[in-house]
Amino acid sequence: MSLAQNIKQKALELGFDLVGITDASPIPPEQADLLADWLQADLAGQMKYMYANFEKRTNPANLMENARSVICVGLNYSPPPAPKMPAETSLVGNVANYAQYEDYHYFIKNKLRKLSDFIASIINTDFNFKICVDSVPLAERPLAARAGLGFIGKNHMLINPALGAQIVLGEIITDLKLEIDEPIANNCSNCDKCIKACPTGALREDGQFDAGKCISYLTIEYEGKIPFELTEKIGNRLFGCDECVLACPYQNEDSVCRNKQFKFYSDRARLNLKEILTLSQESFNCRFADSCFTRLGLEGLKRNAKICLANIMSRKG
Repeated sequence: MSLAQNIKQKALELGFDLVGITDASPIPPEQADLLADWLQADLAGQMKYMYANFEKRTNPANLMENARSVICVGLNYSPPPAPKMPAETSLVGNVANYAQYEDYHYFIKNKLRKLSDFIASIINTDFNFKICVDSVPLAERPLAARAGLGFIGKNHMLINPALGAQIVLGEIITDLKLEIDEPIANNCSNCDKCIKACPTGALREDGQFDAGKCISYLTIEYEGKIPFELTEKIGNRLFGCDECVLACPYQNEDSVCRNKQFKFYSDRARLNLKEILTLSQESFNCRFADSCFTRLGLEGLKRNAKICLANIMSRKG
């Protein structure tokens, strides 16, 4: 087998569902233009970090000297079916599917370190590499699409025809010259189910994404008091939103996460809102230490819980 084939086989053995390789050239011009237009239209909300490092974000070679290839991996996070909730537990807030697992950033980084160690062991020489998982300024979805992992849909997510869009990504930028994979065709065609499913209209019909209206952004990234006109549309979504993903026709109900090492917490799917409001900082740290909830913090979680409770009680009234 070639070095690229060995790398792919090892990535699958480590538990990744998808792996592909692309070169370290800039992302396609149309994708770079979309990002530039999005920023120019001021649609990033409070995410000021998105305005920084544009040249790095759109060109892997600017993140690492002598970069030649990018190894892209994907991990399916579709959770197992949730049990039906009894009526007495109606005061609960829903949690986005990816956040029901341990923090994927650390999980994927650790697996990519093992993949890097494997590469070093078979080439018997030093090589340079940089591991990227979301927090690094890199346009990972366009790169994953170019590496053949899927295509970018109208929900702006990477969609794999077999797995759907519930996929978290990671990359290794390296100075190794590796065989590259071919992208697959975009198959959204005339479908607009994700656009119709968005509760707030964040997915605009002109193809742009208004982060300031996105429930995932509002309940995780947004700091301060959420605008009143959007709070009722949050419903009982305590942390994140999956509507545009679950509406996708490619979302396969049978494609449950197969990686048993990726720790899943069934009790995080729906959280008791009144309990959240009584949590101490110590209790929060203990309960959610290894989760994506730490990005939001306790005060943000309590803010969201109050909104969810108000929406639930309003519907009951």
